[in-house]
Amino acid sequence: MNFSEVFKQSNQLCKVSPDGKYLATCVQYRLVVRDFNSLQIVHLYTCLDPVMHMEWSSDSLFILCAMYKRGLVQVWSLEQPDWHCKIDEGSIGLVSSRWSPDGRHILNTTEFNLRVTVWSLCTKSVSYIKYPKACQKGIDFTADGRYMALAERRECKDYISVFVCDDWHLLRHFESETQDLAGLEWSPNSCVLAVWDSCLEYKILLYSLDGRLLSSYSAYEWSLGIKSVAWSPSSQFLAIGSYDEKVRILNHITWKKITQFEHPATIINAKAVVFKEVEKRPVVGSEDLSIHQLTVDNSLFSTQSKYEITQLPAQVPVIKPDPDRANPKIGISALAFSAGNHYLATKNDNMPQNLWVWDMQRLSLLAVLEQTAPVRCFVWDPHRPRLALCTGNTKVYLWSPAGCVSVNVPVEGMDPVSPLYTNIAHFSSALLPTRKELIIRPHSRP
Repeated sequence: MNFSEVFKQSNQLCKVSPDGKYLATCVQYRLVVRDFNSLQIVHLYTCLDPVMHMEWSSDSLFILCAMYKRGLVQVWSLEQPDWHCKIDEGSIGLVSSRWSPDGRHILNTTEFNLRVTVWSLCTKSVSYIKYPKACQKGIDFTADGRYMALAERRECKDYISVFVCDDWHLLRHFESETQDLAGLEWSPNSCVLAVWDSCLEYKILLYSLDGRLLSSYSAYEWSLGIKSVAWSPSSQFLAIGSYDEKVRILNHITWKKITQFEHPATIINAKAVVFKEVEKRPVVGSEDLSIHQLTVDNSLFSTQSKYEITQLPAQVPVIKPDPDRANPKIGISALAFSAGNHYLATKNDNMPQNLWVWDMQRLSLLAVLEQTAPVRCFVWDPHRPRLALCTGNTKVYLWSPAGCVSVNVPVEGMDPVSPLYTNIAHFSSALLPTRKELIIRPHSRP
């Protein structure tokens, strides 16, 4: 692997544009845009306050910078660097900001989830949506960008509203059969909306676009329930991660369980390969201790690691959760399908040093990666079956059906590798006001 020089960033704000042409980083109140191939600076913007959130528009023409403490959002244009937009939410505050799929509307969520404000960059119009619910994932757009689903809480009941993104008019509004809705997500084919309850009740509901309940699924009662949900890219499978350390797979025809994946402490599956990371420090002789190497070559003392295949049966390190603490570290916290639907990667919180890879064609365990430190983040390559992960050290780990590799980041004084952004996933005309500056402020109450 080739590595660039180190670029400064703050708040882990470093994102590749959706078209893969630019790299944006935030350093306090500065926004730096680089050409992704040459890594040369092409644009440099100055914001009014340190940036807390940064996001590209879907067409890679605009960049949103949110400053939550001041209730401000600034938008910058790559085509017209002199043009910019400032959105001021005023005293009502700001806790979240995001783009709509068309890249011409911005959705701001105010403090205490009082409302969602939709700002238009083209017409300068403002729309208000009341009663948004504060939950894990309360807003989601269809893959084609035509519809938006919003979780609402009214009169101590959960509701779901479906809006048309062209003019933001309400298409459907219906009550959800949940006790305390925790999240919702559209299927990749934009036909089915998955809605799941809080961890206190195991329930997942499948709704059609017109609000009809297609099916509901519950695996058990009187115990902590759903912790994570993931659709396969083809919409054929819905994976549900639970606090009981199991992943259940539903099919898209009957919405019934076709299989479940368990995460045992002892791996005995003969078809699975267990890769164990082994760290080794290089032996340094006296002839290697030159002044130049001590001051420049930090790899002289760096810990090298490689993967070794463990013989079966293999024991997996397990951490027993503390029952006296809230949010116990147990259960399936992360799920991710590969782009071709062939593989599923899972992480079990009470086995934090392990990453599990499942074969979706054979519905069986394929590989287990045992790291020396807890897995912090993992992401699939969108073009090939390749998985990247990091554990908070100076290494990046890659898995593919051919095997595993550990790559050390050869940079002096390198900080631990932060959670992987969409950079790996990206290995990869706008209607603008004629004025150079657009300032938008709320002019009416909802």
